[in-house]
Amino acid sequence: MAQITITLPDGAQREYEAGITGGEVAADISKSLGKQAIACTVDGQFRDLSRPIDADASLAIHTMKDEAQALELIRHDAAHIMARAVQEIWPDVKVTIGPVIANGWYYDFDRDEPFTPEDLDAIEKKMRDIIALRDPVRTETWERDRAIAHYEAADEPFKVELIHAIPEGEDLRMYWHGDWQDLCRGPHLVHTGQVPADAFKLTRVSGAYWRGDAKNKQLQRIYGVAFRTRQELKAHLQQVEEAAKRDHRRLAREMDLFHFQEEAPGMVFWHPNGWTVYRALEDYMRRRQTEDGYKEIRTPQIVDRKLWEASGHWDKYRENMFITEIDEEHANEKRVNALKPMNCPCHVQIYNQGLKSYRDLPLRLAEFGSCHRYEASGAMHGLMRVRGFVQDDAHIFCTEEQIEAECAKFIQLLSRVYKDLGFDDFRIMFSTRPEKRIGTDAEWDLTEGALEAAIKSIGMDYEVDPGEGAFYGPKLDFKLTDAIGREWQCGTFQVDSQLPDRLGAEYVGEDSDKHRPFMLHRAVLGSFERFIGILIENYAGKLPFWLAPRQVVVASIVSDADEFVSETVDMLRKQGIRAEADIRNEKINYKVREHSLGKVPVILVVGRQEVENGTVSMRRLGEKQSAVLSRDEAITSLATEALAPDLTTS
Repeated sequence: MAQITITLPDGAQREYEAGITGGEVAADISKSLGKQAIACTVDGQFRDLSRPIDADASLAIHTMKDEAQALELIRHDAAHIMARAVQEIWPDVKVTIGPVIANGWYYDFDRDEPFTPEDLDAIEKKMRDIIALRDPVRTETWERDRAIAHYEAADEPFKVELIHAIPEGEDLRMYWHGDWQDLCRGPHLVHTGQVPADAFKLTRVSGAYWRGDAKNKQLQRIYGVAFRTRQELKAHLQQVEEAAKRDHRRLAREMDLFHFQEEAPGMVFWHPNGWTVYRALEDYMRRRQTEDGYKEIRTPQIVDRKLWEASGHWDKYRENMFITEIDEEHANEKRVNALKPMNCPCHVQIYNQGLKSYRDLPLRLAEFGSCHRYEASGAMHGLMRVRGFVQDDAHIFCTEEQIEAECAKFIQLLSRVYKDLGFDDFRIMFSTRPEKRIGTDAEWDLTEGALEAAIKSIGMDYEVDPGEGAFYGPKLDFKLTDAIGREWQCGTFQVDSQLPDRLGAEYVGEDSDKHRPFMLHRAVLGSFERFIGILIENYAGKLPFWLAPRQVVVASIVSDADEFVSETVDMLRKQGIRAEADIRNEKINYKVREHSLGKVPVILVVGRQEVENGTVSMRRLGEKQSAVLSRDEAITSLATEALAPDLTTS
């Protein structure tokens, strides 16, 4: 039999007969590695240990120490084991699909009776029984006709439909976990016992339409989470519990910030308190951008489809756009417009007014641009995913030589803003060309090269995210980490040579010829709505003093203090502090509890003694002890604290 060369990650090479498996190579390297191995990567392809290697290849053996690969396999196998458990308990249940998702998996089932919490407990117990059996996992590739006949005989119509949807020529890979079998691309673990029996949990059941189409049958979807160890699972469940406490929708009710209603799905109704937070954040961002050389503009909400066709958005993004048709007076046909889903084409229109010289570049145009995008009703989630939102959007028109400096300048701005808002940690992802894109490969080579050179010149770490760029150019995405360890993608910086070309943007160069500028799309916060949701959850509603909608409540203990309370509120307001009086005929403990629930940062309590001494008793949110200060001292201190970070002199 022919010999092949296997190259290991450290560069070492070994000779084997063609057809050797990854598992056999692992065992040949060492007995311990053979026992610990769970999968392998062959020439960049993640594979089962049991699949033969027929030609020279690079090979990496994975164990449970390889977190990404281990979690992928554990969760994938757990999905299969759960489906097996369900069918062992209820043989008449039909199975469909069960992919890996963030932190776990789900599997969709066709069952007449709804799954109950008690059912989930029974499924978990059965899963542990299956894991304890250490049943081998094996795989085969089948011909299409054989697979269809198998599932027809097993009365699994959803699997038959899936096979018909798989393009001709693609392998149909079958997997067995013990005697239970499923259609799957793989890879999988070596045996069921490699799934940690104490590191998974079934979390909930929901409805789901077959293949995501509301016209199809509704199925039941069981979700689960899984990790490598019981400690990792415990940490995750604690984070989920903490996240529930911080849910911005619940806190919004307690703080009276905003609401949604069915007459305007995905659109925010901002209450006075919520709009106060919004305006404070917007004013802060406006000052930061002005300081950084941006010129603020405003563009229309509704734009003729002709512009979206010219920009390329009509072809690439139309399904997410809100379309309007208007019968123009004396027109022979209806005029088709769209609510803008993004601001970039409109910004080019402003750039195009008047001849630009290389001396005018870079030109930084910023807009708090209101956008609308269609999101499926099931995808919307409070402020985190809406249909109507505002971006802190800006576009920089520059030369190729200026990209590097503008990238560095933007990251400095973003870092400053994130730090001011309480986020010190963020990751940078460099996203490269997607499959669906506009422009030539040479143009993409140029823009990807320019962006990567820019990020390298700054000396910051970054990770490559292949194929996740915008359809018009590569980008950097900035993912910040919140107080409980969750990541949020907010900021973005994108290099675009396509849109200026499509929409006729030019500048006169030093050589007196006309050139196309590069267009840098950038946002720091992204959607204001989403970022405010992130802020609320990060701080568990206890927003920094300068952002808090209700900064100070001055509360009376007795009616004799009412006048002093009113005077104090007036003095606070003159210092720019958002203050209000509470002179209701209620016990002070009741007032403190109510305002604490509303996340008011400071409560100043005033009784007869405070009136006589010209003092206030200051109680801060979350603290049990109060501090007695002179009224003037308290107001001076709070006035400084109320300044936004960019306005402080420290």
